[in-house]
Amino acid sequence: MSLIKINAITVPADSGDELAHRFAHRAGAVDGVDGFEGFELLKPTDDRTTWLVVTRWRDEAAFEAWQSSPAFAHGHRGAGAGGEQQRPVAVTSELWSYEVAGGTSA
Repeated sequence: MSLIKINAITVPADSGDELAHRFAHRAGAVDGVDGFEGFELLKPTDDRTTWLVVTRWRDEAAFEAWQSSPAFAHGHRGAGAGGEQQRPVAVTSELWSYEVAGGTSA
C-alpha cells in the first residue's frame, strides 16, 4: 500500500493564488522520481487558509530519497523564474504522514 505525505501549508488569505501559481510552474518536476505515485494540491473551498499538498509514494525510503536529493533542494530553495529570490508564501507548514489502510478505487 502507498505512503501518503500531506504538507499542510497555511498562507495569508490573499496569497493562495500565488501558492497555486508556484506549484503550477513546477508541475511535473517530481513525476520521474523513483517511488513517486502521484500529487494533488488541494485548495480550501471555505474560509480556511490551509492548503494541502498530497503526495503518494511507494514507501518511506522512496520519499526520504527524494527529500534528500538535489532536486528537492532545488525545488524548495525559493528561486523563481530567472533565479530571483521569491518571498515565502507560507506562514506555517506541517508534514503529516499516513499509510493507506483501506478504501476503493473508481
